[in-house]
Amino acid sequence: MKRALAVIGGFLIVACVGLFAVYLSRNPEKRALDDDVRRSAPGKFMRLSDGVTHYELSGPDSGATVVLVHGFSVPLYIWDSTAAALSSKGYRVLRYDEYGRGLSDRPNATYNADLYDRQVGELLDSLHVTGRVHIAGVSMGGWVTGTFAGRHPDRVRSLILVDPVAGKSGGPPSGFRIPAVGPLAWQAFVVPTMADGQMSDFVHPDRFPDWKSRYREQMQYRGFGRALLSTLSARTGVSMDSVYHTVATANVPVLLIWGEKDNTVPFANNTTVRAALPNAEFHSISDAGHLPILERAAFTDSIILSWLEKQPKDR
Repeated sequence: MKRALAVIGGFLIVACVGLFAVYLSRNPEKRALDDDVRRSAPGKFMRLSDGVTHYELSGPDSGATVVLVHGFSVPLYIWDSTAAALSSKGYRVLRYDEYGRGLSDRPNATYNADLYDRQVGELLDSLHVTGRVHIAGVSMGGWVTGTFAGRHPDRVRSLILVDPVAGKSGGPPSGFRIPAVGPLAWQAFVVPTMADGQMSDFVHPDRFPDWKSRYREQMQYRGFGRALLSTLSARTGVSMDSVYHTVATANVPVLLIWGEKDNTVPFANNTTVRAALPNAEFHSISDAGHLPILERAAFTDSIILSWLEKQPKDR
């Protein structure tokens, strides 16, 4: 018995040492994200209670404010086309990197709805945006914006959802939940593959040849993978139906857009979201995957602009 336990113990030690070696060789996070990095970076930075937030503000100060919130891991540039289209039409467009992504801080915190909600509210307050805003979320941005709209309907003119997360999240696979070992395995085996994995969001990935290289820029800064794993864990058991139902109860006008060939959040999920948001205006986008704001940019932007133009100005 003692011999068996010794063998098992030795095997576990060897396995842990091996895992740590793989972690050291494969983990892409080698640099600290600090003021020196940000000094030459585009955009602006605001220090909020949980850390520094990277943001960009475009369009005239007199325009109605539209806040664009990205998804699980691709930072604010996911909205490049939409931001340009809206600001050129006179809207004041605010987009930012969620904590843990892009050039925003990676605080050692729980990446839950409270953290993301606080980031939006504090950023608006710091920029002295006191009136109601239109707020748009793509993919996991549906969780962030749906939460914000449901909690603060007095601050929201309308909600725009693009291929939003739906249903109930099961969280990360059980192996990644093991203390100490799980995060190491996540950094060693999952995080290094994430740039390549982003291409599955497109029906025509060849049209976005620089997508992976742009994504990898944020991967070099420590805390990126930890933030993503924490986000997955925090979403465990969260019912998006309940989040969207709260928005509907608050009578926030909603525009729902979905790529018909989405494999990330399958198109069929639109039925459950529409059931929770029965008054939402719905548009399906043909020949587009998870990101119709990029694959069918001009068409999708025209839908968003039309929606914004018909919203009451005094709401």
